[in-house]
Amino acid sequence: MKQIAIILTTQTSLPLAEKICKAYPSTFIYEKEGISKITKELFPNTEAIIFIGALGICVRAIAPCLKNKQTDPAVICIDSTGKYIIPVVSGHIGGSNELSRELALLLGGEAIITTQSDNTGLWPLDTIHKKFDWKLASYNRNKKPALTECIATFVKQRPTALLLEMRDKGTDYLERTCPPHVKIFYRFSDIHLEDFELLITVSPFYYDVPIPVLAYFPPVLHLGFGCRKNMPGDAGELFHSISDSLKTYHLSIQSVKDIATIDIKKDESILRQLAEEQIKCPIIIYTSEDLNGIEVPNPSERVLEATQSFSVAEASALKASGSDILLVEKQKKSLGAGQEFTIAVALDQAVCRGGHIEIVGAGPGDPELISVRGKYMLEKADLVLYAGSLVPKELTFYAKQGATVRSSADMALEEQFALMKEFYDKGKCIVRLHTGDPCLYGAIQEQMAFFDRYDMRYHITPGISSFQAAAAALRSQFTIPEKVQTIILTRGEGRTPMPEKEQLRKLAASQSTMCIFLSAGIADQVQEELLVHYPPETPVAACYKLTWKDECIYRGELKDLAKIVRENNLTLTTLLVVGDAIDNREGLSRLYAGNFKHLFRP
Repeated sequence: MKQIAIILTTQTSLPLAEKICKAYPSTFIYEKEGISKITKELFPNTEAIIFIGALGICVRAIAPCLKNKQTDPAVICIDSTGKYIIPVVSGHIGGSNELSRELALLLGGEAIITTQSDNTGLWPLDTIHKKFDWKLASYNRNKKPALTECIATFVKQRPTALLLEMRDKGTDYLERTCPPHVKIFYRFSDIHLEDFELLITVSPFYYDVPIPVLAYFPPVLHLGFGCRKNMPGDAGELFHSISDSLKTYHLSIQSVKDIATIDIKKDESILRQLAEEQIKCPIIIYTSEDLNGIEVPNPSERVLEATQSFSVAEASALKASGSDILLVEKQKKSLGAGQEFTIAVALDQAVCRGGHIEIVGAGPGDPELISVRGKYMLEKADLVLYAGSLVPKELTFYAKQGATVRSSADMALEEQFALMKEFYDKGKCIVRLHTGDPCLYGAIQEQMAFFDRYDMRYHITPGISSFQAAAAALRSQFTIPEKVQTIILTRGEGRTPMPEKEQLRKLAASQSTMCIFLSAGIADQVQEELLVHYPPETPVAACYKLTWKDECIYRGELKDLAKIVRENNLTLTTLLVVGDAIDNREGLSRLYAGNFKHLFRP
């Protein structure tokens, strides 16, 4: 929570200040008297200062306090009516622009943003790294800091090369929002530097180039570490020694994600200080059994004798990274007699560029109900493999031009695997598009087993399930206080046997809201089993193709469920909903109970 100070220049603005205080509890209000003195006291100790009143008073009060945008707090001026919210200083780094937007939404006013990159939709190069936990550095051909020069070049929209040598949420965002004057590269060797005036990198590597560089260092390096027992020395000196060693490989110590070592080193004081005070990263501890099965380039009998493992630094780095390739093989170093240590470095396997499979939940059918991430993955994919009989074809229209789009309806499982692996081995992006949410009757178990067998990277993007679409379409809350607090998602026992303890007649004993998938073909059996515990007049709904263009919903009572399904020729794309929660308006949540009637004053 932000520490905010509000300085009033007129007492009439107190209600406005109090409204801000309610939204930001760690806020203090200061009256008009002694504004300059109050400002001077607050400036070095407050995250944000909000002046309510004339802009001139604000400017004169802060002028003697200003030092630089790296340390100055956010300063905002709001007119006495709350109509205009003006970030005065520290727009990006101090958060003045962001807070102004928040206050504008709170007060129903307008944020007056004058920062050019904000108004042109360009990336805020000086702060974007914080969003993705990257470190920032900038330099020019003379090896001097060049942040202002880099930002000016970028804002002027001069030709810029963006090098993305690894992949995470941040690089996905940059790819998705890349401005026209920026060209993306994935290998440094592909960049013709003479065509560009600025190089932006997201990489653990430094690059020595004749143009200004803005370097983002993501936490992607695993530092394997070994040392003599009870190694003495200064952790700061150790830090600089390791940093210098990494620089010889053009790697930045700012990209170290963690330090990995063997358990007999876990109590080394200098290691703790290195991690906690210098690099500011966690330590990962492995046993000799964890490390012995890992093949390393430089096994050592001497290390085996001391640790019961052929390797400490190399094996620990590889184990932590999930990779089998070292960026830096074992380096023997020393700070002096008795201060010998070894390091090795591996790149996190999860961020390596290459093939990727995204299992995407398409939602219940309406193309607008897919998640933002799901839509983005469809737009990015080189191959879209969708369940053609269950997923509306309109969802595949999000695919980019040139993408391969195939329905899996006429493909055997082996054919689907072969096609996905073909694209994966070429380093392509594959989307396997499933209806609803993939974890619910999505048949992804066999696919994940295949991906695991071939060590293929994949991720699951959840989707809106049809049971949620049913609640929306029925305008029903499926959980009602003191009446029903459980939703059961299940299916009837058809060709796929149900576990004994999950048979419908047993689940029905709770009389919960029950959503029954894939069971329209056995509606008679479902009705019979549910009637063991549910009253015959229990509300039911047969929901056909929820959110599709030809959606149909049939309401009735449980005793007529099979008849409803049969007479309307309902098929596999039907969800059966049973329970008193359907159309129930009698149960009140606590918010609307008698104790809270004072919220609704006439």
